[in-house]
Parts: sequence; structure tokens; C-alpha cells
Amino acid sequence: MSVDGEAVRLADEVQADEPGWEVDPDDEWGVAVVATVGRQLKLRREAAGMRASDFAAAVKYGEDLVYKVEGGRRIPRPEYLEKADEVLGAGGLIAAMKEDVAKVRYPKRVRELAKLESQAVEISLYSNHNIHGLLQTEDHMRALFDVWLPAHTEAETERMVAARLARRSVFERSPAPMLSFVQEEVTLRRPVGGTMVWRRQLERLLELGKLRHVSIQVMPTDVEDHFGTGGLIEVLKFADGTAVGRSDGAFAGRPVTDPKQLRILELRYGMIRAQALTPRESRAFIEQMLGES
Repeated sequence: MSVDGEAVRLADEVQADEPGWEVDPDDEWGVAVVATVGRQLKLRREAAGMRASDFAAAVKYGEDLVYKVEGGRRIPRPEYLEKADEVLGAGGLIAAMKEDVAKVRYPKRVRELAKLESQAVEISLYSNHNIHGLLQTEDHMRALFDVWLPAHTEAETERMVAARLARRSVFERSPAPMLSFVQEEVTLRRPVGGTMVWRRQLERLLELGKLRHVSIQVMPTDVEDHFGTGGLIEVLKFADGTAVGRSDGAFAGRPVTDPKQLRILELRYGMIRAQALTPRESRAFIEQMLGES
């Protein structure tokens, strides 16, 4: 199984006034999808006898953007395809492309990680720097991305937020996977985004903790013999008995599938869970934090 669960940072240069994103040249499938959509749009526009400038005026987007979309250099947003379908009288055929185009919006590595999460029957996650992305509220995400350096453009932030929000569908799957999270206390105490955003984030943790298939535990800062000093740990198990894992402090941070290496990550995660507060104690801990704020 080919996996790459490493976090990805987007670096596409997008003008804030252009409703779309640049295509990642290393994403072969994404490039093919966007190129196909662009060709279809151009063929239909020419068949309708419309110049690019006339079409741009009709859909109320810039002519430069029209050329980029038709040339497969820009990922069109859903509203662009909807307007194009209406203007060209495509009867829904252009608008139907939204599903494939929506997948291309997210970076290749994020799509691969989301695919793995959608297939896993058990997911174990330990986070020590930030609240894990699957647990974050939208405002919390934005606050985190806003302080990254060098600064992101608004379009970059929107793309990253959309990709992370899409992964939260893992909580709604049926049958539901078992989800286990261990969070360092410091990640809960840091008021990312200000008091109101921080409080809503803690409330989100309490909401998710009520789900029968979700376990959230807090690792107290004052634990002396801490087995999580190696950093983040992720272990995903699948129905066929295979698994994939990754840790900042093991195997050069690479995703691993070898049973011997996975046992090491599982051992570390098991010891971390044993040191952390129980889910019930963790819930009381979070409620206390809310009460003190």
C-alpha cells in the first residue's frame, strides 16, 4: 500500500480576486482531470460561437481566468462550472464535473490521507504540538493557518481549511471506525484564535467525546516519565488486517507498514494512553478548564 500521511503545506500562487487554484504539476490525476474539464469547456464555448471575452462577461469572471481554466492551468470552483453550464446550455453536463473537480481541489497528499482515513476501521492519534486536525473547529484551523510564516494568501488558507474540513467526514462513517486521540494538556490550554475560539474548540472536544466510537484523553503536563517525547504518532488499521503508521520520532518520520515497525509505534501509543487521563477524567478536566475561563 502506497501511503504518505505527512502533513503538506500548500505553495500555489493564487490571486485573491481569481476564483480558483493552481494545479499541482506533480499531481498527475489532478492535472488530467483539470485538463479534460478545460478542453470540454473550450469545445462547448467554441461550439456556441462565443469568444472568450464574451463568455467571460456572461459568467462574470475575468477573461484571463477563462483562458487559464480552458488551458488546464487553473482549478475552477463549483460556481464557475454552474454558471458555465447555464451560459452554454449544457443541460447539467458541465455542472456534473463538479464532483471530480472538487477532489482535485485538495492536494494529492491530503487526498491520500483522507482515503486511508475513510478505509480504516481503527485510528489512533497522539498530538503534542496542536490539537489534531480532525478535532479542530473551522475557526481554530483558520487561526492556526493565519500565524504560519511565510504568510499564506487568503486563497491558500481557504484551500487548506476546505481540505481539513473534508476529512472530518470520518466521524460520520457507517460503520464507524474506532477513533482514539491523546492530546497534550498544553494543546488544550493554548488560546488559539482568542478566548471565544478557544472555548468553542474545547466545547467541540466535549461534543466529539460523547460519540460512542470516539475516545479523547488528555496527557497531563506534569507526567514525569513521558513516553510521548518522540512526537506525533498515527496508526491506522484496516479491515484486511493491514495497517500503516507514522511517528515524528521513529523511522525518519516515514509512513511504515512493516509489522515489526508498527508494533513499536503501537507499543509507544499504548504506553502514552496508559499514562494519560482516562476519557472520563479527560472530560472532567476539559469541563473544568471551561469553567475557569
